[in-house]
Amino acid sequence: MTVKVHLALAKALRDIGVDTMFGLIGDANLYMVDAFVRECGGRFVGAANEAGAVQMALGHAQVTGRTAVATVTHGPGLTNALTSMVEGVKASVPVLLLVGDTPVDDRDHLQKAAQREFITATGAGFEQLRAPETLSVDIATAWRRAATERRPVALNMPIEFQWREVDYSRPDAFVSQDRTFEGSGPEMDKAIGIIAAAKRPIVLAGRGAAMHGAEAAIVRLAERIGAPLATTLLGKGLFAGNPFNIGIFGTLSHELASEVIGQSDCVIAFGASLNRFTTDARRLLNGKRVIHVNAERSHLGRFATPDAALAGDLEATADAMVKWLDEAEIPPSGTTTEELRLRLAAFRRPAKADRKSRPGTVDMRRVLHRLDETMPADRIFVTDAGRFVLESWATVDVALPRSFVFTVAYGSIGLGLGEAIGASVAAPGRPTLLVAGDGGFMLGCLTELRTAVRECCDMVIVVLNDGSYGAEHIQFRRKDMDPTLSLLDTPDLEPVATALGAAGLTVRDDDDLERAIQAIASRDRSRPLLVDVKLDPDCIPFPH
Repeated sequence: MTVKVHLALAKALRDIGVDTMFGLIGDANLYMVDAFVRECGGRFVGAANEAGAVQMALGHAQVTGRTAVATVTHGPGLTNALTSMVEGVKASVPVLLLVGDTPVDDRDHLQKAAQREFITATGAGFEQLRAPETLSVDIATAWRRAATERRPVALNMPIEFQWREVDYSRPDAFVSQDRTFEGSGPEMDKAIGIIAAAKRPIVLAGRGAAMHGAEAAIVRLAERIGAPLATTLLGKGLFAGNPFNIGIFGTLSHELASEVIGQSDCVIAFGASLNRFTTDARRLLNGKRVIHVNAERSHLGRFATPDAALAGDLEATADAMVKWLDEAEIPPSGTTTEELRLRLAAFRRPAKADRKSRPGTVDMRRVLHRLDETMPADRIFVTDAGRFVLESWATVDVALPRSFVFTVAYGSIGLGLGEAIGASVAAPGRPTLLVAGDGGFMLGCLTELRTAVRECCDMVIVVLNDGSYGAEHIQFRRKDMDPTLSLLDTPDLEPVATALGAAGLTVRDDDDLERAIQAIASRDRSRPLLVDVKLDPDCIPFPH
């Protein structure tokens, strides 16, 4: 079948299985997007800024677990998206980015840029649409690379191809799933020996455990050896309801979890990178034997040197460990005692800060606890970046790891709302909670608020507004310096939200907070609700 290239691209996306595309149209991609919507029945979510378009794809991919698609035009369309691309690379999120390019023969084009160099500088992959005749192969290659390399991969599309004709053929975008594992051998023998000798083991799981469907097998192993369970931050939601789940392992651990971790002598980690936040720069592993299991061999020992390292299928590896322990008749460690179960059941994080905030502001911890109590259990939880984020991550729970959207791999503020929109689109019928600071909201989130309204996102946006760039404010305070440079003249956000079509509320005291909680419960779920929460910049918990 002979079709124009822009239609062939749209058909290729449809045939790969893409039903949603995020982006901002320009000269080099508008006809492809039009064909995707009109001819192929796809959904296009138009962003206000190219950065937001890529962020939406990042959020969508994290919630679905599948490669997401975004598109931008050439030159500034691409450069506007670069920070979001770096975020995707550092967060290992698979995204296919369809990037228009200027004509090859127009050296003086106003928007001409070194697009390959810009793209590869972010760490993203690059594929060139070489000719109309190679379209199906090129788009399939880019798709496959994004899925297997787990990072954004850009397909660079010269504008002059759009209206050329091509014989369309369905792309072969098959992505293989490697299910091999080390069921026996020296590393497995070493791991079994370490477990047999352990007196107080802990089983730790990261998001990789959820991605590979290994949760049940990991629980079986923990029960077999009598070990408490823990998760990384990105594994939030694993082991929910398990009486021996101590929560997050690392710099966000609560007091009881820290005690259990400190007393342990062995960590068995599945699908976790063991980065410096999980291990507190390896300090939490001191004096402990470490068994590291990961689906990707290249991830083993990247941040911490294990005593035994096993690459391959996580579920099969955990089950093999149980089999060998049974054959060797190794007894459980006895760490999961009734006393520990009762202590975990009774433990509650502090619901208030240590000091009283000034009049006209509320306690941030109380706000977060009330949100955790009020929002439905099936919520999707997204945060922007800022000083507030540690307490937010530690306080607000999710039911599943894919219900937690991580936006801080690059440490940039302002990415939260874009990713929240993508997450909301990925999970219609489920509410999305975004917690942002005022600095991040003004820098990037405000740009896409109207997009969230237009897409009828069921979203609660809580802006923890301390009137400052919090990370800088606390540094000035710690040096006994004047923090004035870190203060922001943020407008009241309630009227801003309503002007853009969202609902808005302001919280200045505990009575306002309870009214906001009631409003969240009874809100119109066909549009976002923004809650502007006034905080004292000198009373923000920063516990770690």
